[in-house]
Amino acid sequence: MRKIELEIVAMSGSISQSNNFAVVLGEVDGTRRLPVIIGNFEAQAIAVAIERMVSSRPLTHDLIKNIFEAFQIELKEVVINDLSDGIFFAQLVCWKDGELYEIDSRTSDALALAVRFNCPIYTYDFVMDTAGIEMEEPGDAPAARRNPRRQQAQKQGGALSSYPLEALQKLLEEVLSTEDYERAAQIRDEIRRRQEQG
Repeated sequence: MRKIELEIVAMSGSISQSNNFAVVLGEVDGTRRLPVIIGNFEAQAIAVAIERMVSSRPLTHDLIKNIFEAFQIELKEVVINDLSDGIFFAQLVCWKDGELYEIDSRTSDALALAVRFNCPIYTYDFVMDTAGIEMEEPGDAPAARRNPRRQQAQKQGGALSSYPLEALQKLLEEVLSTEDYERAAQIRDEIRRRQEQG
């Protein structure tokens, strides 16, 4: 399986869940985005590290980093290695005394550590094909391009063009609350298309 390098490109509050946030990961050498819903605590942990803020006492992820450093464990990379029932799975790939270790992790915790260690974040093609959102490139047509799986899912899910804009907004909140990111991407594409048309 081909690994795809990602970087954190945005973080915003979740539309449907007031205590959750969406971390948007973007392909380093591509136009796809991978939105990952995380909790408030993990969002704060990521934001603190990105902004290089220093707390008076170490946060949990800072403590983990301190433990890794004390025992000379190097975090080589973070890999978002699976997606099942709308839940992302991740691994911490660590190096210690000439041996490689893969440690299972929640994706949100893995991202909080990746920011602290300044290590690369990867995923696999099948994860991006399933949950990635294709963004338009400069010079593309206004509507975001869709991957073939998403186009098929849209055909099966009914014509969104028949929904009023207000109903689409409500539907988007509903599918995000059930973590159906594939359907949410379709609805967002339709909302964006209408907004661009004016």
